[in-house]
Amino acid sequence: MARIIVDKDIAVPMRDGTVLRADLYRPDGPEKLPVLLSRTPYNKSLPGLFLNFDPFRAAAAGYNVVFQDCRGRFASQGTFTCFEDEAADGYDTIEWTARQPWANGTVGTFGPSYNGATQWLAATQAPPSLKVMAPLITGSDYHNGWIYQGGAFQLGFAVSWTMTFLAIDRLMRDRESNPASMSELGATLAGIDEMRKYFEVMPLKEFPLFKIGAPYFFRWLDHPAYDSYWRKLSIEANHDRIKVPAFNIGGWYDIFLGGTLRNYCGMKARGAGADAREHQRLIVGPWSHAVPLVNLVGEVDFGFKSGAMSADLDGATIAWFDRWLKPERKASADGPPVRLFVMGVNQWRDEKEWPLARAEERRFYLHSRGRAHTVNGDGQLSTSAPEAESPDSFMYNPLDPVPTRGGGLCCYPATLANGAFDQRAVEQRGDVLIYSTEPLAQDLEVTGPIKLTLYASSSAPDTDFTAKLVDAGPCGFARNLTDGIIRARFRESQETEALLQPRKIYEFTIDLWATANVFKAGHRIRLEISSSNFPRFDRNPNTGHDLFSDGEVQPALQTVFHQRGYASYLTLPVVSTQVR
Repeated sequence: MARIIVDKDIAVPMRDGTVLRADLYRPDGPEKLPVLLSRTPYNKSLPGLFLNFDPFRAAAAGYNVVFQDCRGRFASQGTFTCFEDEAADGYDTIEWTARQPWANGTVGTFGPSYNGATQWLAATQAPPSLKVMAPLITGSDYHNGWIYQGGAFQLGFAVSWTMTFLAIDRLMRDRESNPASMSELGATLAGIDEMRKYFEVMPLKEFPLFKIGAPYFFRWLDHPAYDSYWRKLSIEANHDRIKVPAFNIGGWYDIFLGGTLRNYCGMKARGAGADAREHQRLIVGPWSHAVPLVNLVGEVDFGFKSGAMSADLDGATIAWFDRWLKPERKASADGPPVRLFVMGVNQWRDEKEWPLARAEERRFYLHSRGRAHTVNGDGQLSTSAPEAESPDSFMYNPLDPVPTRGGGLCCYPATLANGAFDQRAVEQRGDVLIYSTEPLAQDLEVTGPIKLTLYASSSAPDTDFTAKLVDAGPCGFARNLTDGIIRARFRESQETEALLQPRKIYEFTIDLWATANVFKAGHRIRLEISSSNFPRFDRNPNTGHDLFSDGEVQPALQTVFHQRGYASYLTLPVVSTQVR
């Protein structure tokens, strides 16, 4: 193995004169090599902790590996604005590294989460030296699927991410020049241990932290609709400007699963050029946002082969870079473009496309005699359409929301544990409607996008409806698979608000993103419907007032319909277990 040289705090000038600092891991020798770049807000000096990639292994494989602190983070100059400067700074960094004496002029990018955002945002500017990307567990739009989902604010993520990973560095920088920073720093550090208290803050625009450490938090609150602020940051809107192949890596329990899948599909359909459209790759494991090295995700052990260590993501990523950055290795990463971990049978499977062309969209209709409350109610799911049936009603009280229990969460598992968990405690609440199939006579695979078409009314001018898909085993363990939410005022469009006429029946579409799961014989397919999933999402106060501006709340009577003319149904992509 060649000796690896580490050059620290290299100055990289941006177009406006700001200097960003980078660390370079390179083999000791005169050869000009391709560059692998990751731009991070999480401290370039800790690559093993936050970047899920071994720079020494990559350097030994013949690459110059560069980790850069984003603008205004740790060793870099400037002010961090969260997303807003990453396109230009990413372009400038890519082109600067490509021109260095140790570089051969080609650059690939890698990294998870926000480090994936820095990749995609730079790629929208089409830097000439960028040839390939490997974004891991990251989004496609920083409104829908990052800060908001279905119009609801991703409260647990926004608060925990900002408090633990973003605000502290800014406050440390400013503590000498601005005495108020020291006070907010102390409150923020203490707040990590009291995070649940901060989830309760209403109205959110009066949140007591982040005024100095993360002022962009309040810009997010000022823009609940998908407007020009978010549009300029969208990756999905710019897929047709991105020219490079991408190795998209995601997790079924990742908070950004929807974005990973939309990036893959969007680039396949609209990427700029044949390489971008024809050479996208996708791998999805049973992972949460942490991409665990071991096989335990939440409370569920998916087997040794499910872990990132067994899957060897570093090795797969290096092989992907070899394919595009080393002409002599051109065929090294060819093969099926999609690799999925199918839960239930806990097996990896290669596929030709996503979504699967052979999947049959099957409707599972909601049924009851008006008493679908709790797991002990009479709610049923079946492929038979309803005739005349009584609706189900429940009271949603924002002061007593349904608690979050696992799922796609981030970023402080001590307070908000992510992944697969038993939902039985949630299913005992009277404000949760439960619809289940009969025990399955044979295995049934569901792999692909999941959607709920819901006919419902509310006594309130605005409210939320939530949905969760669950695999309920014969022993009672009810494993969450995926979930979603719709904020009623955004039911027609994420761009414009339209309040409800109380007690009028509306059609709501809830995007539950996707899963790959075999419901084993004897298990039930289960759907949970409610109006809160807190603190994953903020509580809708039901008032119809401007969002986040006051602390007033009111209860809402919610009614779910499942009858001829208003047949609510869950759409599942069913895959034959006999034909592969």
